[in-house]
Amino acid sequence: MSDWTRESLHPDYAQSLRVDKMLYDSKTDHQRLKVFENATFGRVLTLDDVVQTTEGDNFIYHEMMTHVPILAHGAARRVLIIGGGDGGMAREVLRHQGVTHVTMVEIDAGVVDFSRQYLPMLSQGAFDDPRLDLVIADGAEFIRQTRGGYDVIIVDSTDPVGPGEVLFTDTFYGHAKRALTEDGILVTQNGVPFLQGEELMGTMRAFKRALCRRDLLPGHHPHLCGRADGVWVGHRRPRARRAARRAARPLRRRRSRDRLLHARGPHRRLRPARLCGAADPLRRGAARHRRAATARRSALSLRL
Repeated sequence: MSDWTRESLHPDYAQSLRVDKMLYDSKTDHQRLKVFENATFGRVLTLDDVVQTTEGDNFIYHEMMTHVPILAHGAARRVLIIGGGDGGMAREVLRHQGVTHVTMVEIDAGVVDFSRQYLPMLSQGAFDDPRLDLVIADGAEFIRQTRGGYDVIIVDSTDPVGPGEVLFTDTFYGHAKRALTEDGILVTQNGVPFLQGEELMGTMRAFKRALCRRDLLPGHHPHLCGRADGVWVGHRRPRARRAARRAARPLRRRRSRDRLLHARGPHRRLRPARLCGAADPLRRGAARHRRAATARRSALSLRL
């Protein structure tokens, strides 16, 4: 009989995954790492029994976190990744031939070592790309001391507990803003809106103080039972914000069937139409025609 692993990150919600075969189980100075095989998701990486990524659906998270800000910027050359020791984020960034330099700062060398051995399908050779500079250090300390000049900063952090907690503070976002170029973009994962609402709103307030504008990009992950995972995109200038919306438009259209889900929860202040691209020009034109026809009928009835 196979074993099961139970994730209980949230006080009122837990989920379990069947462990068909345990491939790696070890504790480093920072956290406990596990890699196991699951019939549905393939190889699964957990840190302190919290699922970080899976072979089957990691592309959803990595593509949204990388392609939207890089395409929105339009001329990104230097990219900084905080975290991302599994190599999936670097894999997607390096697909952009215009990117000439990527700095990846990972606090735990053990994550990189075992990911290269047990999860090579995530990095797909990214660690061997000459454009990648791997730095083993505390991401918060690195961004405080760096000279900056990054066009895009991607914060691929864990949840705000343990080593990743410092990456959700006003101080960190302030240092990140200083490390960005004039048209730079900062993107960070922010957990599940329905279950981590306070975290989501806290980050929104911090982004509002530190950066010019911000946008929320929700994405759905099968290993989260279809729940939406929020990603905040912050921009130093309004032009970058508008470009980010244009780059994210195809993602929003694909999620048009989830309007009801997006209309609720801690991010309810964002209009569903804006998230899903439902208010297209044809529908707005039809609405104007209906209003005009109603007005004409009302005027006719008054004359009669």
